[in-house]
Amino acid sequence: MQGALILWYILTAGSLLFVIYDLYTNTPTVGVMRLAWILVILYTGPIGLFIYLVSCRQPLEGTHEQFIKPQWKQGVGSLMHCMSGDATGIIIAAIIVYHFGLPNGIDLIIEYIAGFISGLLIFQALFMMPMYGNNYFRAVVKTFFPEFVSMNMLMTGMFPVMVLLMHFVPNGDNPWTLTFWGIMSLSIIAGGITAYPINLWMVSRGVKHGMLTPGAQMSGMTHHEKKQPLTFAQQTGMIIITFALLIFVLWIVSFFAPITFS
Repeated sequence: MQGALILWYILTAGSLLFVIYDLYTNTPTVGVMRLAWILVILYTGPIGLFIYLVSCRQPLEGTHEQFIKPQWKQGVGSLMHCMSGDATGIIIAAIIVYHFGLPNGIDLIIEYIAGFISGLLIFQALFMMPMYGNNYFRAVVKTFFPEFVSMNMLMTGMFPVMVLLMHFVPNGDNPWTLTFWGIMSLSIIAGGITAYPINLWMVSRGVKHGMLTPGAQMSGMTHHEKKQPLTFAQQTGMIIITFALLIFVLWIVSFFAPITFS
């Protein structure tokens, strides 16, 4: 298994170098999307590279805005914000909690909170301030709902993989091993699969922004604001449903890998 992990990270390093070079020499993207793609490729390797090639990389100079126009690609852009922010918070928390030897249920709660804080306060509100008149508080309010439900769906895929593999694979929770990083990569990929549908839906409803070029950022925001907003009741319902789904999936997982709190 170690050999496979080494090969995976060699491919990841090559994918990361290519994407960084392409983002700064070929494909025009806003700053937050550059950071999101770099982090996602770091976490998902050649699979992330494939998604980048088919959804974001412009085939010819000056074609990026037209290339990313299809709604499914806008959904990918929305997903990148979610994956990069939430996964970064979860990974940092997982590294820290390992050293305290806490029950895995407490670990999950801490990682959930860390993922939400990183995703909302940094990768959504802070980096998206220009789209909300450089008003940080307004950006937090506007991105709270989409971040919450998107994160719940990301973790619906991530947490089961993490819990199962860290339970059955020796040293799977040790951040000083390749195994830990392999598990994290696999879990983030699983989370991306479960989170994509709701990100696509939110983009289609104008609840969340997609993938923008620098020149189209303001026009994209105007288009975003023209969509019919969800009511408070609808938003509350979606939050409850996605959170309940996460809890249900973890309950199923607990039959195979115990989740304890003491």
